[in-house]
Amino acid sequence: MFNIIPKDPAIFMNWSWPQLNPYYQDLIARELDELNIDQFLRDWTRLIDLVSEIYARLSVSVTSDTMDEKAEKNYNRFLEQVYPESQAANQQLKEKLLVSGLEPDGFQNPLRKMRAEAEIYRSVNLPLLTEERKMGQEYNKIIGAQSVRWRGEELTLQQLRPHMQTQDRQSRERIWRSAAERQLADRQIINDLWIKQIATRIQLAENADLPNYRTYRWAQMTRLDYTPEDCLHFHRAIEAVAVPAATRLYQKHRNLLGVEKLRPWDMDLDLYPLHFPPISPYGQVDILPIKAENIFSNVAPILGEYFHVMREDNLLDLENRKGKAPGAYCTNFPVIKRPFIFMNAVGIATDVRTILHESGHAFHNFERFRLPYAQQRTPGLEFAEVASMGLELLASPYLTVENGGFYTQDDSVRFRVQHLERILAFWPYMAVVDAFQHWVYTHEESASNPANCDAKWYELWLRFIPGVDWNGLEAEVMTGWHRKQHIHRAPFYYVEYGLAQLGAVQVWKHSLKDQAETVENYRKALSLGGTATLPELYRTAGAKFAFDKKTLGKAVKLIERKIQELESGEK
Repeated sequence: MFNIIPKDPAIFMNWSWPQLNPYYQDLIARELDELNIDQFLRDWTRLIDLVSEIYARLSVSVTSDTMDEKAEKNYNRFLEQVYPESQAANQQLKEKLLVSGLEPDGFQNPLRKMRAEAEIYRSVNLPLLTEERKMGQEYNKIIGAQSVRWRGEELTLQQLRPHMQTQDRQSRERIWRSAAERQLADRQIINDLWIKQIATRIQLAENADLPNYRTYRWAQMTRLDYTPEDCLHFHRAIEAVAVPAATRLYQKHRNLLGVEKLRPWDMDLDLYPLHFPPISPYGQVDILPIKAENIFSNVAPILGEYFHVMREDNLLDLENRKGKAPGAYCTNFPVIKRPFIFMNAVGIATDVRTILHESGHAFHNFERFRLPYAQQRTPGLEFAEVASMGLELLASPYLTVENGGFYTQDDSVRFRVQHLERILAFWPYMAVVDAFQHWVYTHEESASNPANCDAKWYELWLRFIPGVDWNGLEAEVMTGWHRKQHIHRAPFYYVEYGLAQLGAVQVWKHSLKDQAETVENYRKALSLGGTATLPELYRTAGAKFAFDKKTLGKAVKLIERKIQELESGEK
């Protein structure tokens, strides 16, 4: 019966649970042995792929237009009627495989993850998980509706960003304050949503007989190669090494501006150096993917081919518009074995970094789809972000017009310097986000009061980002946690960026000596999917999975040295 599972999304997109359930029941009823395990896993993979693609396509629909009521209705129908049932059935299949004692080739790591998931599984949590996802979409709707009027035109806050890239400091301040005022207008509604979100997460942990949501989420995310204490150690390393580097960077920009103190509206690094206008990498949004493809073809011809497929198959939603959910992501459609990129391009240099980043995820999907079983394809997010951040750096030699890219030689140098400066500035911000979540989910009663969250965020901000003056803007800075979507939609998903950035810089270090060999090792690591542990994936890519001050210090030193070389005209 599995041979007749449709491959056309137009056919299966509206399948109900009664249409899917017979396939699950067929698998649940089978006897498992060494002779039929391959067919069992292949059939289970077809089913996982089908349900995953339905969910992915519905998610794309509601994020592409948060005001589309039909899309929201279909999404909620899936979450309420299909998602919980499929989760329960998949759990039965996981337990069936674990009880069998069978360990197919390439399944050692997937089985570790299954055991962790099985330990926290509770059927009573399925409706709560559904509600949690629906609240994430409610957050998207709030943010997606935010817009302001600027010079007679209604603009989303994302569309306002190009106007911020002006050398007129007073204009930057007016624009920044206009956006901040609009964001603060939603303060109460986000606080109200937060109270519901954190209550749901507390209940998930209690139902799983765990002391707090952090413990629950650690197992849910199958973080088996490191502990919460490792993250706290990483925060301290960032405080010791990256915070001073970022502070030196802020001092440099304060001197360039010729001001006594840096203010929030001075923080767009794309403005520098001040005697040049902001880099404008492309005109119309349809130019963005064309030039990106050229860059990827230079990194490795196969990567250009992958991206060309995405362009041809209409697997890119790049331009910002009103009602579109915030941020950027790469999802995948496993039935057709294709990735999909979503972002909010508005014609600024950040868009180039974003498409490089999300394309790294896309190429990871192309590589891992070659693995036969769905259970083998899911790497830790800590390495998935190496795929994206690594590509940002591996692509940096090919950004110029001569390579079919975006920039003149001079602008390419500026872009690369800005990119490296953003990495230095990012680690402290990442520490704020991650440390905030560790506090929230180990102090859940206190964190259920949004005012306490404001105070903790402010405290962490002052600890990790001391180089910027927020005097008189206390409400704006302390509600920064409102504007980090991961906190609301994907809790604890943020330290991955910091760890992966450290891995990516190590990969880049090798590329400075041998680009071709580094790209080969990078692709080899991507192709492993979830069949290897995080340390093994990093090692294959040419990096060390690390949290320590020494490793981070070497990365920071390399970045600062490379910035100096680029600014002095060295290659």
